[in-house]
Amino acid sequence: MTPDAAIEGLQEKPDAEAALPSAGVPQDFDALKAVILERKTQLPKRLRQVAAYALDQPDEIAFGTAASIAAAADVQPSTLVRFAQHFGFEGFSSLQQIFRARLRERNPGYEERLRALGDNGHSRGESGAIFNGFVAAAHRSLDNIAGSVDPAAFEQAVDLLAKADTIFLIAKRRSYPISGYMAYAFGKLKIRYQMVGTAAGVDDDILALAGRRDAAFAVSFSPYTSESIHQARLLAGRKVPVVSLTDSAFSPLVESSKIWFEIVEADHAGFRSLSASMAFAMALTVAVAEKRQRGWPVPDME
Repeated sequence: MTPDAAIEGLQEKPDAEAALPSAGVPQDFDALKAVILERKTQLPKRLRQVAAYALDQPDEIAFGTAASIAAAADVQPSTLVRFAQHFGFEGFSSLQQIFRARLRERNPGYEERLRALGDNGHSRGESGAIFNGFVAAAHRSLDNIAGSVDPAAFEQAVDLLAKADTIFLIAKRRSYPISGYMAYAFGKLKIRYQMVGTAAGVDDDILALAGRRDAAFAVSFSPYTSESIHQARLLAGRKVPVVSLTDSAFSPLVESSKIWFEIVEADHAGFRSLSASMAFAMALTVAVAEKRQRGWPVPDME
């Protein structure tokens, strides 16, 4: 089934087996997500796997069959039923309606871009089609970020970083360009920062300089760089506040972060750019500079 056909199918009335949840259980995706996050540390291993997959790949839960979802999450189909019942649903089909309702409530522009991306797939091998595919994915990423970032949390992150003596930037591999560009911008904006990651291998010495008047911004995306996770934990353990950007509520960065943001980049043919993540990072950088310019207590730079 194509994504467009599946979306159209979502308009059909669910059958008795796939009835919407009754009162007392999560009634929409946001409520379900909140309950999953609240209970995630208490979930058995296999249910935790399903929870992570469900939050990372909600569209797949809406479109897939029990067999295909179980295979992708590396669990047995019966585990999906147990997962649904754990959160008060009669079965997996009724849980699935939550994910389908999420798609129905989305911005219409998203379906239009999905259709455009699918149309480009007919021109496989053409450079123009590849270009158009990445542009369409970037548009979807930027559309999604507008509704996924909590303005209040963003303001809190700006306040936290604006009052820091030094901002430590932690990012490796695919996320490294984000911290690299933030470092460039912070330098131009006269904000003291420290990149964590050197060819000399003195990262631990650099981290040892961080104190409670400092702060850190850490970025890591699945499959998550163990070094970045370790460094964020090290700073959090020393009471240095960490703001993080990641792609899942189950990211190991979350447990070390005072404030964290979840951004999932749309992909084209399995490749993901950093369109939304870079937009977020630059907005955060400029907002921090603007906050300090407006009279936020700025640390002595001498």
